[in-house]
Amino acid sequence: MALMIFLLPLGSSFIRNLPKQIITKAIGNTERRWRIHCVANEQAKNLSTNQHSGYYKPSSWTHEFVMSLMNDSGKKVPKDSSIRELEEAVKYMFDDEDAEPLDILQLIDEIQRLGLGYRFRESTKCALDRIIVSEKVMKKMDHCIHTCALYFTLLRQHGYKVSADIFENFKDHNGNFKGRLAQDVPGMLKLYEASHVAYTGENILDEAREFTTMNLKEMLGKTDMKMGARVRHALEIPFQRRMQRLEARWNIEACTNNDEADQLLLKLAKLDFNMVQSMLQRDLQQVSCWWKDVGLANKLYFARDRLMESFFWSVGMVFEPQFSECTKGLTKVAKLITIIDDVYDVYGSLEELEQFTDAIERWDINALQHLPGCMKICFLALYNTVNNMAYDVLKEQGQVIVPQLAKVWADLCKLFLKEAQWSYNKHIPTFDEYLSMGWLSSSGPLLLVHAYFLMDKNITNEAIECFNDYPALLRYPSTIFRLCNDLSSSKAEIERGETANAISCYMHENGVSEEVARRYIRNLIDDNWKMMNKELVSNSLFSNSFIEIAINLARISQCHYQHGNAHSDPNDITRNRVLSVIIEPIQLTAIEDLQTTYKLREKIVSFKK
Repeated sequence: MALMIFLLPLGSSFIRNLPKQIITKAIGNTERRWRIHCVANEQAKNLSTNQHSGYYKPSSWTHEFVMSLMNDSGKKVPKDSSIRELEEAVKYMFDDEDAEPLDILQLIDEIQRLGLGYRFRESTKCALDRIIVSEKVMKKMDHCIHTCALYFTLLRQHGYKVSADIFENFKDHNGNFKGRLAQDVPGMLKLYEASHVAYTGENILDEAREFTTMNLKEMLGKTDMKMGARVRHALEIPFQRRMQRLEARWNIEACTNNDEADQLLLKLAKLDFNMVQSMLQRDLQQVSCWWKDVGLANKLYFARDRLMESFFWSVGMVFEPQFSECTKGLTKVAKLITIIDDVYDVYGSLEELEQFTDAIERWDINALQHLPGCMKICFLALYNTVNNMAYDVLKEQGQVIVPQLAKVWADLCKLFLKEAQWSYNKHIPTFDEYLSMGWLSSSGPLLLVHAYFLMDKNITNEAIECFNDYPALLRYPSTIFRLCNDLSSSKAEIERGETANAISCYMHENGVSEEVARRYIRNLIDDNWKMMNKELVSNSLFSNSFIEIAINLARISQCHYQHGNAHSDPNDITRNRVLSVIIEPIQLTAIEDLQTTYKLREKIVSFKK
């Protein structure tokens, strides 16, 4: 409790009144938050505009633009009543006792792909519980690769234990997948997706992936345009590894041009997407006000001002409306990570970075007065933001989590310092030495620890204790995060003089080309996905919601670094992704609205009969 008296939100008036020497004075107590008394020394660092400027582009998204969102009268927020009616109709589909098991499997698959899975978790589980004991499905799977692969993939994705041996029936006497399967493009596509929920050592799924990849590529020019688009999309990145909100938008737009799509499900997906988007815009405005009040963007000329990208990253980890506070909290954490990372990479001398690291490790506000200029503001922003989060958890759940949060920040900064020392000394570590630190310095574990405390309403002492050793659930997605980052950033980092990167370390140690090193890194990403897939069924310590956030960390990592480094150097592709997920709603025509309303009423009446 002693630490809680040091809570200090950086209000706009505080930031605006800071003199250049960063001297803070006592301000009174206000309501539930307390402002601290401290006097920082006047040895503020001279921020030379020539020292490190020019590394990063300014932000593409201004505070004024963010605050203008939702003011457009042409944008209509969906009515809850419309969504509830459609949701009720979909639940009737789940409960239809006459429905074929395959139809239910396809319904679950479509619901996931359209971004509606979070609305039907209970219905999905009940349906899968029924299907796993269905004799109809068992018989169908013996000769239908599409059914078998869909069944297998959905069970794996929802944490059920199912053996990959079910695909043995589709092999010939030589142990190879039967050649005739290649003529079934939808079946091949489902088998390809199934191969990406594999565990380590499941050779049959490795063979399935190789078989389907080769045949799908060969069939691309022979399929219709719609199927070809789906195949190309999956070959680029399979569904299991895609950022869920972005994937939902892609599938909604693909289904809009498909006459065979279930129009009720599609209408619900469009309304839900726009409703979630409007809520995300509200959350974005709140964190944008927080960031403006903190004022770091105006003070730290050398750092990346990437609030929108940080918010997009957080949405990739958790977007559900019930976890709104988690999304906003993770955005603040991601923004502070970016700033502090730039302090270590671009701004500070080794001596200054050692001082900064020591202050964070001690988590002591008195250390503020000994820090160089800009580091005072960074430390204060971090200290107050994290302590405010801890206060909210203490108030709501009675759990004191300051020590845990302070520890993960200290661990991260010590690793940042180590990497700065490597760079300063031109030291190239071994690949294993680099990666043993790299997955932690990615900041993935720190993000996940904060996510747990921000979203879980049943915090357990067992989970808190487990975080001290960074369990496998944190390690696998964080390793993917690190390796995806390195694949996209290696050239820029080498140009800045940084020596520690997965690619450069592997090349230096093994005497191989960059192409060979990149291939090895991509294989290592695959290995970590397999180990993470296993966590879905083997982890009993954490809730399914938190496990999903951990998997989403790996997904947003693949998305964020797919076309370059979207954090350091946003391009048109990454900006368009922000527009599609956060800014631009999906259009719904009046004709669509009317047709779907009639179909909805007919379907609900038929189900009730």
